[in-house]
Amino acid sequence: MKDEILNKAGFMFLNYGFKSVTMDDISKELGISKKTIYKYFGNKEELVDASTEYVHVQINNIITTMTSQGFDPIKENFEIKKMFKELFKNSKTSPMYQLKKYYPKTYAKLIEREWCMFSDCVQSNIQRGIEQGLYRKEIDIDVISRFYFSIVFGIHEAEYHDHEKYDLAHLESEALEYHTRAIATEKGLKILVEQLNKH
Repeated sequence: MKDEILNKAGFMFLNYGFKSVTMDDISKELGISKKTIYKYFGNKEELVDASTEYVHVQINNIITTMTSQGFDPIKENFEIKKMFKELFKNSKTSPMYQLKKYYPKTYAKLIEREWCMFSDCVQSNIQRGIEQGLYRKEIDIDVISRFYFSIVFGIHEAEYHDHEKYDLAHLESEALEYHTRAIATEKGLKILVEQLNKH
């Protein structure tokens, strides 16, 4: 039952907002009483904390599965982006923005976990891209991964009021193209254009 609560709460928080989703909403969605939720979580803050960690683990598992598919590093990034687009398809505002604003302690822990996962994933991707001649060999992998992290999480931390123009999927696509163009070789740019046309 605990995992079901975490799964449903995580989905609802990501898609409808950490502030707007109530314990009543979650209990109704699951068809259980609020008392059952409180059996596992003392308050909403505890549930937010646990569900963000739960979602982080699920995302990490999906990314690990994706990186084992044997895609070239540029296509791999687009496949991961596609997964995130699906994950946030109903989200009108960035869940990261809301988490930072309303649950700063949980946000701080999440950022630490996310940096570790993001750093490992991006650095591995860049290293393979260099080996395959898709990224320039002279780039500083650590610096580039930090730049990209700042761009991606800058998008999620900000509140864009024109949601028609600045939806998360569009901004993430722009960030990925910007990142790839900054480090790609001519060979890599050809693959980038193919992926942009496809997606």
